[in-house]
Amino acid sequence: MAQKEQFEIDRTLISLAYNDSLATRDVYGFRSSAGNVQLDGFLFRPIGKPSKTLIIYMHPASTVHHLPLPMELVRMGYHVLCAGSRYNRNESALIMENVVRDYAVYVHHMKERMGYEKIVVAGWSGGGSLTAFYQAMAEKPTITQTPAGDPVDLTGMIPGDAMIFHAAHLSRAEILRDFIDPSVVDEHNPAIRDVELDLYDPRNPNKPPYSADYLEHFRQSQLARMRRRTALARETLELIRTGTTDEIERCMLTHRTLANPLFLDATIDPNDRRINWCFMGDPKTANSSPAGVGRFSNTRAWLSQWSFDDTNAHAEIHAPNISVPMLAIENSADDAIPGTHTKRFFNAYAGEDKTYKLMKGANHYYVDQPQELADAIDLIHGWLDARGFVD
Repeated sequence: MAQKEQFEIDRTLISLAYNDSLATRDVYGFRSSAGNVQLDGFLFRPIGKPSKTLIIYMHPASTVHHLPLPMELVRMGYHVLCAGSRYNRNESALIMENVVRDYAVYVHHMKERMGYEKIVVAGWSGGGSLTAFYQAMAEKPTITQTPAGDPVDLTGMIPGDAMIFHAAHLSRAEILRDFIDPSVVDEHNPAIRDVELDLYDPRNPNKPPYSADYLEHFRQSQLARMRRRTALARETLELIRTGTTDEIERCMLTHRTLANPLFLDATIDPNDRRINWCFMGDPKTANSSPAGVGRFSNTRAWLSQWSFDDTNAHAEIHAPNISVPMLAIENSADDAIPGTHTKRFFNAYAGEDKTYKLMKGANHYYVDQPQELADAIDLIHGWLDARGFVD
């Protein structure tokens, strides 16, 4: 590794199934009516380089094996598992507590069946809050039900031996609170909007740099809309549970969810990011895109992953309950995650061995940034090597 040896990569499908009986079938992919959950991930290994250490990357709703950093880690000699949850590429029914259970199945399999002795749990982007949630529950389980009140068993899980929090946010709910467009007046007709809260309407008299009073009003309006959506989710779920209808779930559509003022104003949480841009491209276009954050959800999924007041998956809340060594990496030109999230997680972390590093100039995905990517690899390698995770 010191000579920057580049390894060829072997890719192995890790396909796991386990029983998780639920009241509803919330995803495609159940193998039988008994409720077996199917999980698919990819184990990437450098050919000719055995290791007893495994780095796991897991995201609640997507896989990360197409990202440059995990693959570069493998080329540099690390074994990496890119794990997919039961909700892979379909977050509309996503229950964060269920994803934690999925995570536990991977860790158990990789330790007990595949023989890895040390597990590094690595959270990138949306995987950060998931990883913190998992590690905290594996060290000291405290949660026994989802925010919707459905029972969940998070006991008996194997904790990771170290943690990486990389370009990650604190929670999906907090991200949506900062992203959601408060200008929507009618949830059934998003064309009806409050001009003074519409960042993308040229008639809006408020322009960047936004005043402190306007930002306060904007943020409070965002939170108010979030809570209206949460109230709808709770009312709908109660209606379902009373037996008034013959439904077992109902879906929600939330329009316009990418209107964070910091995309347009460089003075808000200043870093090296590109202005009038975001991780999904042009923010005005992305605001109404079908792929928008939190666009589709059912009632239970909204409460678990998107409700600011209800979600259990908040990294800052779990940070005081995690004890293993932790590396927190902030990308200074991140066009998705505010740098304040990394600092807040680091400051709340209870473990004695914690490290914070700023990757100067790095964007969220290291797109077209080979030097910044190489610097990040060097940082991770040095940190792991100093703690005995390099064979």
